[in-house]
Amino acid sequence: MSSEQNKVILRAEHISKTYGEKKVLEDISIYLEQGELVSLLGVSGSGKTTLFNVLSGIIPPDEGKVYLKDQDVTSTPGSISYMLQKDLLLPHKKVIDNVALPLVLKGVKKAEAREKANPLFAEFGLEGTQYQYPSQLSGGMRQRAALLRTYLSSSGVALLDEPFSALDTLTKASVHKWYLEVMQHIDLSTLFITHDIDEAILLSDRIYILNGTPGTIKDEIVIQERKPRAADFALSEEFLEYKRRIISKL
Repeated sequence: MSSEQNKVILRAEHISKTYGEKKVLEDISIYLEQGELVSLLGVSGSGKTTLFNVLSGIIPPDEGKVYLKDQDVTSTPGSISYMLQKDLLLPHKKVIDNVALPLVLKGVKKAEAREKANPLFAEFGLEGTQYQYPSQLSGGMRQRAALLRTYLSSSGVALLDEPFSALDTLTKASVHKWYLEVMQHIDLSTLFITHDIDEAILLSDRIYILNGTPGTIKDEIVIQERKPRAADFALSEEFLEYKRRIISKL
């Protein structure tokens, strides 16, 4: 296998899915390399969440395969971690127990799960929140806790479905910067659903445009600007050109 192929940590090949008489996805092939953040951008109803449900093993594809590190994980729940739009923290559990829940569900004893989760709180900017309850955290901190939980259940790959959409603009910008730093530090690879064109351009190494009925990949856009982006990148002609190209495909 070539060194280029060795970089690919997740790939989906020729995925199609039909519900009843409605075809939702047709012949979708995408890949994610080690350390990348790749966005899936498309209008509502184009099949983005259905594709994530297939990638995570929640639903089987009618056609196609999903591979994680070259292992066939098609229709195998639990192989790839998946964070939904809402943080889904359990209000009656302390933050550390919310975060450690994936380990407990895998059979790890509660005390050991806490011990494994605890050192990561500092890295995720959550030190001191371990024994608080979710209601005591801000929206941004809740998202960090949910992302830490996702990381603990991952195999180095995270599927994130609009995780920052509920945050205000200033909080979102701060969390974006923080998430890119954490990804690099813990060597996490991310596939990311968003409706926000600006967010996709600012965060992504590559962007897949998913559109149509059934949903198909209309384009793949490589963002050449180095990460983290320059503070004024969103005001640049390069940024606007990426945005024009994306809008023309949606």
